[in-house]
Amino acid sequence: MKVSIIILLLFLYTLNINCREIKTIHLYVALCDNKNQGIVPVSKIVGNGQEPKNNLYWGAGYGIKTFFSKSPEWKLIKKITNPKTNILERLIFKHKNTSTYLLADAYDGAKIKNATIDFLNSAYGLNSETINIDSLDIQFGGSSNIIAYVGHDGLMDFTLDLKIKPLPDKKRETIILACASKQYFQNFILKSGAYPLLWTSNLMCPESYTLKAAIDGWVLNETPDQIRGRAAKAYSQYQKCSFSAAKRLLVTGW
Repeated sequence: MKVSIIILLLFLYTLNINCREIKTIHLYVALCDNKNQGIVPVSKIVGNGQEPKNNLYWGAGYGIKTFFSKSPEWKLIKKITNPKTNILERLIFKHKNTSTYLLADAYDGAKIKNATIDFLNSAYGLNSETINIDSLDIQFGGSSNIIAYVGHDGLMDFTLDLKIKPLPDKKRETIILACASKQYFQNFILKSGAYPLLWTSNLMCPESYTLKAAIDGWVLNETPDQIRGRAAKAYSQYQKCSFSAAKRLLVTGW
């Protein structure tokens, strides 16, 4: 009798795990590149856009790979080198307390235009990609709940004439951590049908603490204003600026 009860409890526990809502984030990172981007040059070791290992936005201390790998809330479960054209490395993280998955793609810094186009296509609901993780088929790309971009704002340097129609079948949100991203991305995001969960009003440093803080709030189902507050607090802490200045920089909605 006791054995049967234990088996039943184990079954119910497994069923509960499998029935948890799976939430996904697809992050597009244009690696910092002194030679190929219109940026104020940084040191050579972190500004090599063809080398993810030490790149400012990837392998450096506050880069995506390093910062999330050291986080107590996230676990790196897969790394793929050169998964696609223009992408030098792909990482998949899982949130330790929820069924939330983060897929991060590191784009060759010289291919920032491709990274921007891929991000926007996904924001419009296109480029859906299914990846098998832990025997589960999990959807990313345009099927993600959040589509995010981190890096230099390439739209300051080039223009895009995208003639794409959004897919209205699923709620999507965007996070764009790049300089003055609201100003430069607004027309695209407005047409995409996605909701701008977090973007910027002025120049900024798009390191990982801001993104992680925002995602932490989103995982907890906080409101956009609460998520903005978390992100601003993190930015203020690491950039040593006032909270009010950080909150003016990081904005949500229209």
